[in-house]
Amino acid sequence: MNPKNLAYVRTEMLGPEPAPLSTKTISGWIRTNLLATPKDTALTVIAAALLLWTVPGMLEWLFFDAVWSGSDRSVCTTIVQGGIQPDGWKGACWAFVGDRFQQFMFGRYPIDERWRPMLVAILFVALLVPMLIPKVPRKGLNALLFFVVFPIVAFFLLHGNIFGLREVETPLWGGLMVTLILSFVGIAVSLPVGILLALGRRSNMPVIRMFCVGFIEIIRGVPLISVLFMANVMLPLFLPTGWTIDNFLRALVGVAIFASAYMAEVIRGGLQAIPKGQSEGADSLGLSYWQKMRLVILPQAVKLVIPGIVNTFIGLFKDTSLVSIIGMFDLLGIVRLNFTDTTWITPVTPITGLIFAGFIFWLFCFGMSRYSAFMERHLDTSHTR
Repeated sequence: MNPKNLAYVRTEMLGPEPAPLSTKTISGWIRTNLLATPKDTALTVIAAALLLWTVPGMLEWLFFDAVWSGSDRSVCTTIVQGGIQPDGWKGACWAFVGDRFQQFMFGRYPIDERWRPMLVAILFVALLVPMLIPKVPRKGLNALLFFVVFPIVAFFLLHGNIFGLREVETPLWGGLMVTLILSFVGIAVSLPVGILLALGRRSNMPVIRMFCVGFIEIIRGVPLISVLFMANVMLPLFLPTGWTIDNFLRALVGVAIFASAYMAEVIRGGLQAIPKGQSEGADSLGLSYWQKMRLVILPQAVKLVIPGIVNTFIGLFKDTSLVSIIGMFDLLGIVRLNFTDTTWITPVTPITGLIFAGFIFWLFCFGMSRYSAFMERHLDTSHTR
């Protein structure tokens, strides 16, 4: 063949093309994501107008005109001759939050004993962080310390009356401390109990199946307030004469029972999503029922319903504020209790306190949501990340 006829054959590979403009510059990203079509452009303009109309005023009220220090309500009001000027209210009264911050965290826990809940918080973080990091080894030991040893140590530290510690009764507990304790116990109890209820609802044994179905449907059919009232009022009726149960323990039982019923349905959804062949394959290997569930079915089912599990946890964390109905004061309850304090009564005090409480709730809920997304990516084996 004549070599001249092969002149069109490429002797070198083409070099890589530059990345599209939209992945390199801000203007390209804006054109692609915000101004791609006339409809996108119109929505972007409307959203920008709303932000320009609302955000400056919010920032001014929350930060620039806010009062950050002070000892009473006078710092959050404008005083004129003859009294308080009706239209002279300043911005947010963060001085109120700063003055009552420790109470918002610990409730009426004695001031000279607050090192104990602080120590419990340090132990909680020290055990939780390695538990949440997948690469940290010895997860079994960590789980044993976190879910078994830590609650016992935390109880004796917080309650006292042992090893020379002063007794602090639970009616003095409050604030964020109560919110975290209720949430931790509810989450730690609801997941294993929910798994057992979900397995029981799918059981072939009629008695177990009917019991689990009845428990789940009854608890899910009533609001949490009713469960808390029943735990607070009816639970002592089932005890022998002369016995009593602490109100805080009653709230813990009510919250755990309520969360377990909802968690059971989330887990059951994951179990139903597992193909029947997985169970048949485990049976063909000679695995027992519990081996099959522990090694084959449950790991896949739990991975599928991580968003639902975390959603239940977030709902439980927010629902702990309902314990104020039975005379306990969590973070939101203790904030609202301080609205009646004559030292800080102003029109801006309630909204400031509620914004603070809302931010704390959002911070924890957002953290759980982000960790859920991280675990979904970490456990994703579909090669479609």
